[in-house]
Amino acid sequence: MQHSTSGKTQGGPALAGAIRTFVEERVAGAGTRTRYRKPLVGFASARDPAWQLIRERFIAGHLLPRDILPEARSVVAFFIPFSHGVVTENKRHFYISPEWARAYVETNTLIENICLDMEQMLASRGVRAAHQPPTHNYDPKTLSSPWSHKSAAYVCGLGGWGLHHMLITERGCAGRVGSLVIDVPTPHTPRTDDLPCSFYLDGSCTECMKLCPLGAITLKGLDKERCHRACMEADFLFRGQFGKAEVCGKCATGPCAFRAPGKTGTT
Repeated sequence: MQHSTSGKTQGGPALAGAIRTFVEERVAGAGTRTRYRKPLVGFASARDPAWQLIRERFIAGHLLPRDILPEARSVVAFFIPFSHGVVTENKRHFYISPEWARAYVETNTLIENICLDMEQMLASRGVRAAHQPPTHNYDPKTLSSPWSHKSAAYVCGLGGWGLHHMLITERGCAGRVGSLVIDVPTPHTPRTDDLPCSFYLDGSCTECMKLCPLGAITLKGLDKERCHRACMEADFLFRGQFGKAEVCGKCATGPCAFRAPGKTGTT
């Protein structure tokens, strides 16, 4: 866990706007070979009952915001969507495309740097902040992380779940998620009850099942061990080229890659 401290705190809409602008500017000027679309940023109360529900019903032992920062008041989550080119290359590639593997590694580094630099920016405003690593901190037995950034993004109103267990936002599911916990209140992003997955809406789409190379996605749920095996095979192939690349992402290249069903545009 990374942690920063300073003096008097202040929050509210102005701070939320500053955080959103910070993320947008950092993604726009990332300087990576991977290109991105405009990110999404959402906020939730650290006391939202959803955090306890995640721990009790879905991920045993999942951290609460106050476990990361004892003075937690709000959680910030952001989604960085990949460009159309990155997604298209992975979908048409016979295996996992090098562009996708590079995007995974570069974006994990970008998320970590955004969190570290945002903590410094917030500290200059008197705001305490802390975050968990963007990835590679999961339990090898349960294949669960102590803090799920995707779950944080859900609680922060950025989207809902698909059959592939990916978070589908208004800009789709093809991208990466980061999050921070801060010690000041911010306006909360409303969560919608709309179902973002066509399968859950009317059963009309099972494209992610067809795209999964190892059949890890079924109507009964996600076989995490098969999914993990596909990611580790890719890591074996790409690590020498890009770094730690436990990635597949084939399921994220379907109709919900760029937008949720019923949403117009591909911003």
